Amino acid sequence: MDKSKVDYTLYLVTDRRLMSCATIEESVERAVAGGASVVQLREKDCSSREFYELAVRVKKITAPKNVPLIINDRIDICLAADADGVHLGQKDLPCKEARKLLGERKIIGVSAALPEEAAKAQADGADYLGVGAAFPTDTKSDTRAVTPEIISKIRAAVTIPFVVIGGINSENIRSLYGLGINGAAVVSAVVAKPDITEAGRIMRKAAERLSAF
Repeated sequence: MDKSKVDYTLYLVTDRRLMSCATIEESVERAVAGGASVVQLREKDCSSREFYELAVRVKKITAPKNVPLIINDRIDICLAADADGVHLGQKDLPCKEARKLLGERKIIGVSAALPEEAAKAQADGADYLGVGAAFPTDTKSDTRAVTPEIISKIRAAVTIPFVVIGGINSENIRSLYGLGINGAAVVSAVVAKPDITEAGRIMRKAAERLSAF
């Protein structure tokens, strides 16, 4: 996969606790049909074997659609399942060390809530950033709030793409237009809806306007 051509517009993060269907695979398939352009597989409570096997199954859904599969935190799972990349938090393995393990072809994303964190991630070889939390969210307990002013400062600090995450839906995303954001990372706004595909379409349309201003 050509990292320079990744479309970050609608970045889906999985969550088995919130999804309205029976399996992660089904939620991903429906979301991709609705316009999800990147999928991050986030699993906190399963064994390494289960995570690996799930990643292999999900990749069979994303790969034919040329949708990158990003693994949350786990570099070993990314390598074992030959996923497209990994997303790292500020408490995970440093980006520079992850790059040594993953090589140049894999995508590495890093969470950032401050301009200094964003600049360091870019300097250390990150391909994109996850910036948040933009709004209050129940999907993660250790979030840090980012204001439009902070987002603008992060945009000024880096040249790599970034997505915003944290409580984003098709209504409140409007307050983020015009800030130079490359995409919206969503969880419940898509996977928790009764019709995941339609929710994806609605969210995709709203997210496309992030870069239209």
